[in-house]
Amino acid sequence: MLKIRKFFRYDNIGLVFVLPAFIYMLVFVGYPIISNIILSFQNVTVKNLVAGSKEFVGLKNYQDLFQDTVFVNAIFNTLLFTVSCLVIQFIIGFALAVFFNQNFRLSKAIRGLLMMPWMIPITVTGLIFKFIFGTDVGVLNFALQSMGLIQNNIEWLTTPGTAMLAVIFANIWIGIPFNMILISTGLTTIPQELYESASIDGAGKLQKFIRITVPLLKPTIESVLILGFIYTFKVFDLVYVMTSGGPVNSTHMLSTYSYKLSFEMFKYSMGSAVANVLFLILLGVSMLYLRTTTKEEA
Repeated sequence: MLKIRKFFRYDNIGLVFVLPAFIYMLVFVGYPIISNIILSFQNVTVKNLVAGSKEFVGLKNYQDLFQDTVFVNAIFNTLLFTVSCLVIQFIIGFALAVFFNQNFRLSKAIRGLLMMPWMIPITVTGLIFKFIFGTDVGVLNFALQSMGLIQNNIEWLTTPGTAMLAVIFANIWIGIPFNMILISTGLTTIPQELYESASIDGAGKLQKFIRITVPLLKPTIESVLILGFIYTFKVFDLVYVMTSGGPVNSTHMLSTYSYKLSFEMFKYSMGSAVANVLFLILLGVSMLYLRTTTKEEA
């Protein structure tokens, strides 16, 4: 009894509050990750899933993956998709953040409205853009024909090149508010006295932006880019709703290809191997993010 009372002292009471979250993470995060890693070293298909005869094959699934042209293409698509979205949505989000940081009428109201794309569920956004880029009843084709810019409908989502552009455009539309709000928050932490002192010294707007705004926003920019990379790299629902990885596997990401292998082709071990590759990449980026934030705090 005395030991229990000592444990529940003020110094240790925090462990009691952390324990439920730790158990939750262990059961719903830790166990699936470990189980998925074990599954990737086995040969599990729909044939032997119920029977329980799971053959251990070592690294064979990973060797087969890197000889799979669809998997290699999925890596390239994921990187292309992530980098394209990240660069464009950061530039536009940064510009909007700087613009709406100015004090003018309705700036806060308009900035609030611009957050709507980020607040709408991604599956709903995917359906909206699928309707916009549709071939026969698409809003974009109708608008372009009305302006006389095209004669025949463009098959946006059924042509490899344009399908990727459509998915990138949709994700940029979602990601701009995320970049804008985080950079806007960073801008509010910059003391106005620095700008006033620079004005007294004769600095122009461009000099203030280069010498004050950008350097002081460096921690915010790093966080925005790394978090944006993580959120974008693991995209699934948007791509699956709009193209399902097609046409001809041209928009398959690592996440969608893992889903296809597991739940359409019933190659569970191969699907888990793809998921583990995705997990390792994101783990490396997450560790970089934690290292960066810890270094800034220190």
